[in-house]
Amino acid sequence: MGLSELCIRRPVFATVLSLLLVLVGIVSYSRLTVREYPNIDEPVVSVVTTYPGASASIVESQVTQVLEGSIAGIEGIDVLESTSRSESSRITVRFRLEIDPDVAASDVRDRVSRVRQRLPDEIDEPVISKVEADAQPVVFIVFRSDRMSGLELSDYIDRYVVDRFKNISGVADVQIFGERRYAMRIWIDRERLAAYSLTVQDIEDALNGQNVEIPSGRIESVDREFTVLSRTGLTTVDQFNDIVVKRAGGGQVHMSDVARVELGAADERRASRFNGGAAIIVGLIKQAVANPLDVSAGARAVLPAVNESLPEGMSASIGNDNAVFIDRSIKAVFQTIFEAVVLVVLVIVVFLRSFRASIIPIVTIPISLITTFALMYALGFSVNTLTLLAFVLAIGLVVDDAIVVLENIFRHIEHGMKPIPAAIKGAREIGFAVVAMTLTLAAVYAPVAFAPGRTGRLFTEFALTLAGAVIVSGFVALSLTPMMCSRLLKHEEKPGRVSAFIERRLRGMEEGYRRLLGATLRVRPAVVVLALAVAATSVYFLRVLPSELSPVEDRGMIRVTGSGPEGSTLAYTARYTNQVESILSKEPEVASVLIINGFPEVHRFLVIGRLKDWDERDKRQQELVTELTPELRRIAGVNAYANNPPSLGASNNSRPIEFVIQTSATYEQLDEYVDRFLERIRDYPGLVSIDSDLKLNKPEISVTVDRAKAADLGIDVAVLGRTLESLLGGRQVTRFEVAGEQYDVYVQLDARDRSSPATLDTIYLRSASGEMVQLSNLVSVRESVAPQELKRFNQLRSATISANLAPGFSQGQALAFLDQTAREVLPQTVQTDVSGQSREFRAAGQSLAVIFVLALGFIYLVLAAQFESFRDPVIIMLTVPLSMTGALAALYFAGGSLNVYSQIGLVTLVGLITKHGILIVEFANQQQEAGFDRRAAVIEAAVLRLRPILMTTGAMVLGAVPLALASGAGAESRAQIGWVIVGGMSLGTLLTLFVVPVVYSLIGRIHHTAHAEIAPGLVHTPAE
Repeated sequence: MGLSELCIRRPVFATVLSLLLVLVGIVSYSRLTVREYPNIDEPVVSVVTTYPGASASIVESQVTQVLEGSIAGIEGIDVLESTSRSESSRITVRFRLEIDPDVAASDVRDRVSRVRQRLPDEIDEPVISKVEADAQPVVFIVFRSDRMSGLELSDYIDRYVVDRFKNISGVADVQIFGERRYAMRIWIDRERLAAYSLTVQDIEDALNGQNVEIPSGRIESVDREFTVLSRTGLTTVDQFNDIVVKRAGGGQVHMSDVARVELGAADERRASRFNGGAAIIVGLIKQAVANPLDVSAGARAVLPAVNESLPEGMSASIGNDNAVFIDRSIKAVFQTIFEAVVLVVLVIVVFLRSFRASIIPIVTIPISLITTFALMYALGFSVNTLTLLAFVLAIGLVVDDAIVVLENIFRHIEHGMKPIPAAIKGAREIGFAVVAMTLTLAAVYAPVAFAPGRTGRLFTEFALTLAGAVIVSGFVALSLTPMMCSRLLKHEEKPGRVSAFIERRLRGMEEGYRRLLGATLRVRPAVVVLALAVAATSVYFLRVLPSELSPVEDRGMIRVTGSGPEGSTLAYTARYTNQVESILSKEPEVASVLIINGFPEVHRFLVIGRLKDWDERDKRQQELVTELTPELRRIAGVNAYANNPPSLGASNNSRPIEFVIQTSATYEQLDEYVDRFLERIRDYPGLVSIDSDLKLNKPEISVTVDRAKAADLGIDVAVLGRTLESLLGGRQVTRFEVAGEQYDVYVQLDARDRSSPATLDTIYLRSASGEMVQLSNLVSVRESVAPQELKRFNQLRSATISANLAPGFSQGQALAFLDQTAREVLPQTVQTDVSGQSREFRAAGQSLAVIFVLALGFIYLVLAAQFESFRDPVIIMLTVPLSMTGALAALYFAGGSLNVYSQIGLVTLVGLITKHGILIVEFANQQQEAGFDRRAAVIEAAVLRLRPILMTTGAMVLGAVPLALASGAGAESRAQIGWVIVGGMSLGTLLTLFVVPVVYSLIGRIHHTAHAEIAPGLVHTPAE
């Protein structure tokens, strides 16, 4: 007794079995996490080292190279990138997806400690964290006050707000943009300092000597003890003004005599605005593998309590939240699932002509989908865009097996059999085909296990979720469906008017198909030629379709990044970002504009234009970016680029094209190569907003010390260097306390006294004899240019050429052009690579091609094993190239591209379309065994299977229509899969109905009748 017969004879057992599956699925769903994508964030570890006073070139040679050489030996590194800036080294280590983030961080920490002794003593200890070195926030929170100054607002946020956001799960760091942190500023008057024969070292010594906190012990008596607290630290401006710097001629020189002391801001090299007004913006940076939805939900949960605790006149609100798109996208997919269910139910009702019969396959949908949640939970998956897309496609798939079983049983009932015998016989006949179809679909996804990297992880969750739903539906089709058929189906002697009308049309269609198929079999060579021509057409579409990593999605915001000339000030940058703000603000689709000036460097900026809700605007984000690009180009003082935010978890800093030029030569030589390369590619129409991150044009004043003269005068070179650092750069000398918080004390020349190179002429040092020596007598000054930052990629000096794509051009076309140009322009000693989205695009293309070939191989082997034939699978799989042409044609005419989503759809299509061939070939084999010849058998099988094939195709196509016609958040990606399924299943099914019978009649195996296959003497008489 098989499973189907057991369930038919024990209906309660079959019902309880399905209810148990549903119960487990419901419990599992409540425990699944929700994300935008599967966990495709590769482990990232950053090493940030500060080297006070060092130039970018010194940092690169003495810090970055040393650390990189040690870190590079760690197992599992994919990309090793670094940026050396003035006083700062930032190394980002990207590991392969399978590496554990904690192990990766531990390995990096170990390698850094090995070479610590080889690094300069003056560096701060390297900071190692599990986050990208230049990571950008996923949530921006805007703070405003009409009663507080920027200093007061910043201090309040730092004291009372920041820690609350740092405690949110998944938050790696909290940055305050536009922060004005309190500091005691000692503004030196250089003329008065020289008049009193003082140097900046005297000022610093006085500060260190008179602003100290020293524990003073305790006083002990017989019964009590007292802690002695000596108030030796300074806390107010007046106390700092009263510091005695020098005693001369019986008098005292106070700090106020040689400097202006004020409680001011430690740094004013970054400013932020929101909707035209000044604001302090708090950015929440997520950990490398954290879920943005968790970070967003945590921030929104904390925000009401924060607002309640704020002083009067101060407010906090969400300025931008990347997770809004994720939330809307997932909701849109749930809506698509509902629409697909409605359409699939409609197809079932129309074909079955009975609500009573339609209940049977409809019940399969919730059972299969809900049970799949249990499989997802067991495999560690999440509810995300990809797994939900799998659910959309599964709606059409899970009813397939039930429809096939039901139709076969119903056919026997219509021929006069009682329901229970008809159910047993029908399930037995179709059982093998159901198992074959289920295993075939599951076999398509077996190669997914071989898919590497982020794309492989995307594929894995989608594919295994869909395969899981199909396997569950196959189980339901062989257990619950036959039982329900035996109880609910009955022969209708007098069908209703509508049912009779539909039945007449279906019978007419079957007879018409029979005649057309018979005619087709008489011109078999022509059919074969036509099939080959259709299959060959797919090659044309493969060539003309653009290729890219993923479609550009309308994520509800526009990012404008840019920079002023090297060496430009914050005021200069702010003046031009006001123009950017006015351009964005005049667009009716823009809801808010957030500006951060001086990010990440003082001459650079970030502007985020958050768009209105998808339902409230007429223009898509992509259209706005295209329109804004020429307007931004007309801003003469800065280079500003409007960008579409990237998809698939790529960094917000990433652009579609990132082409890396690498060399072991000097940066000056690399700059020549880059200039030559840029000159060639600027004429290419497919690239816009082209930029290079190698810029050796930052204005610099080079100070060369006459060491011999300094030695003669007894002046230490280190003292000379520290004097320049303090007076020009602002040296943090000591700290002071206010209300339990520690703040820095800075010594620096007043801004008006360091506005030109002539400043160096009025700085004095004290010689060994006590005389004041003018600095200009010891140094020579030369104006030059220097690098703003120096990049390295996989341990080689590098420059990254980044660009956006012009409308009508794809990543594949652009990268092919850049590769060709590099071969023509660059010497052979120069290497090239790709980074960011471009790197992922190439990796995805290579892995998906392998997956596709493996999928075909796995299906063939599974079918061969099931049919015990190497010939039958060939007949079945002839439908694959035919459906590919339909899918690619639909993509082409819908304006789609070859990308991760459409390629996932193509691999899925391989499994879907072979189901039709399985049904026809399996029944044709059965008909031959029943005594038909090969030609008659395939005609009878094709006509018998016409209804279930059309039903399953209708369910599959209509189930995918909501994807193809999707709108709103994330619609661009969903549509790619939708059009592949709609086009591939429609054309593939149409041609399958004729091509498979034709080929079967040509090369199909000859099957003998069942009784003829048993040799004489092997027939046993049953025992009485």
